[in-house]
Amino acid sequence: MLRQLRFLQACRHGTWRPFRRRFSDLIKILPEVRKALANGEPVVALESTVITHGMPYPHNIRTAQRVVQIVREHRATPATIAIINGKLRIGLKEDELEWLAKTEDPVLKTSRRDLSMVVSKGWSGGTTVAATMIAANKAGIPVFVTGGIGGVHRGGHSTLDVSADLTELGRTPIAVVSAGVKSILDISRTLEYLETQGVSVMTYGNTTDFPAFFTQKSGFHSPYNVTSPEEAAEVIDNHFSLGLDSGLLIAVPIPEQHAAQKVEDAIQRAVQQASEEGVRGDKVTPYILGKVDELTQGKSLAANIALMENNAAVGSQLAWALSHRRRKHYHNLPTSNLQAKSPLTDVVVVGASVVDFVAKTKDPEVKLGGMTNPGTLTQSFGGVGRNMQGCVWSVPAGGPENCHLLCCSERRG
Repeated sequence: MLRQLRFLQACRHGTWRPFRRRFSDLIKILPEVRKALANGEPVVALESTVITHGMPYPHNIRTAQRVVQIVREHRATPATIAIINGKLRIGLKEDELEWLAKTEDPVLKTSRRDLSMVVSKGWSGGTTVAATMIAANKAGIPVFVTGGIGGVHRGGHSTLDVSADLTELGRTPIAVVSAGVKSILDISRTLEYLETQGVSVMTYGNTTDFPAFFTQKSGFHSPYNVTSPEEAAEVIDNHFSLGLDSGLLIAVPIPEQHAAQKVEDAIQRAVQQASEEGVRGDKVTPYILGKVDELTQGKSLAANIALMENNAAVGSQLAWALSHRRRKHYHNLPTSNLQAKSPLTDVVVVGASVVDFVAKTKDPEVKLGGMTNPGTLTQSFGGVGRNMQGCVWSVPAGGPENCHLLCCSERRG
């Protein structure tokens, strides 16, 4: 007996493939977020590792609440992404944010490699930049705000310690707004790696200086810069319209009044101590940030919070400008119709598929006996199953509520 029942589903190319569990079965989208997406309103994705692993309580929940508030103040809908009890959540309620911030239950730092295991086991997890990008992209959210992305670790050219954030940026089309790359990393090799991955990198401001999280200048430069939300939105929109599968990185320098050179000096000391103590892998960043906070007597945490708030403001402005641009250029169609990024839904159609051949003679009297009868032969497709399948493939990404007319009688390949 087969250990697993495999359902077969017809596809538009006339072949067959296994029926896959629907992505929508594994996620829960907050109604507020779902409504905003359906209406083409600006939505900003937010990660959750900053809550679960990035800051101590109560600073983590206060920062998360403040970031959500800033997004709302800039006319966008916040969508904090996390995994709670095996369910990928896109948008969290206040009590869920609070639970993530102070729970004593195990909460895993969840990247791409961990998603399927955390979901399967019913665990909870804070989503990294990579995992948040995946979820946001599946839900149709084009803009994601974070503090800083991961990168190539120092010595990564020999240890191969490279953050999954970089490869995700190379294969997931979403605009990531961050304060650049933490200076604990090899920024030069990180930028080279992003170039190899085809990631469009730009600084938000009047120069191409690439920021290093706590400082406005890292000593390296982005290939480009954008100076306004409208300019950035145009680049993002054209990037998606070209069908590019890679993402974009918009690097936002920390506000000058919050930039901290003393923090940068403490980072260099912490990096050296981490190396001497043999700290490796995903423990490096939390160790260094904790050590830096200790060395700076809390000043690094204040700077971290300030840049998060600034990124949220800039990212929300970009999301609003992008939504406004799409409504203007695409005749007010919802954003979700313009990008085929809705959660994957598989449909099995059981029914007849018919191919009809109709022969018509030009002469009303048919000549028998093997004689040739001039006329026409037409082919058409029908059957309830075939017509239903044609309708399914015609439904746009936003769902049937966004359909104005479905023509199911045309040939569908």
